[in-house]
Amino acid sequence: MLKKEDIAKRIAEELQDGWYVNLGIGIPTLVANYIPKGVDVTLQSENGLLGMGPFPTEENIDADLINAGKQTITTMPGSVFFDSSDSFAMIRAGKVQLTVLGAMEVDQNGDIANWKIPGKMVKGMGGAMDLVASAENIIVAMMHTNRAGESKILKKCSLPLTGVNCVTKVVTNLAVLEVKDGAFHLLERAPGVTVGEIQNATDGELIIAGEVPEMKL
Repeated sequence: MLKKEDIAKRIAEELQDGWYVNLGIGIPTLVANYIPKGVDVTLQSENGLLGMGPFPTEENIDADLINAGKQTITTMPGSVFFDSSDSFAMIRAGKVQLTVLGAMEVDQNGDIANWKIPGKMVKGMGGAMDLVASAENIIVAMMHTNRAGESKILKKCSLPLTGVNCVTKVVTNLAVLEVKDGAFHLLERAPGVTVGEIQNATDGELIIAGEVPEMKL
């Protein structure tokens, strides 16, 4: 079973040279710490930054440098700051090759719910709606089940949706799943996790084709 850092490390393996990448709040932000050597990507934050670096150590925290989730960050050489309207124009124009988001639920249609639990006060959806509406490649980083052990990988989302038919892949603490043709396709399993355990933790339709390899971290 993977830790949050391991999920981020596995997602970082999906990065390709030259991509612009947006990292959502939560586990996705950790991806910045695990970019593979030799892979040159530019991290974009919707509050107006291109060239976001890994999280700062205690000695180099700058309270004026934050990401869209208000976490302190670092910048890379050549980074650029600009108005958030320009940032969203970039997103809406499809100039971001990969978006990594957290989620409370994902279903087999590729729908995602990641912004609201009914009855709880929230400030709003933020930039998530623009990201899911514009991105062609969305990877979700999340836990496979909730604290009660109930699946968050569903036939149909029960929470208010952020986007529909938009998720391409899900990386959880148990597995790597591809979302296509109205089902979850099991690509990899976490070290020490069996296919049976993943089946038991998955509410949505799960397709298993042949031997499922263990993730390499």
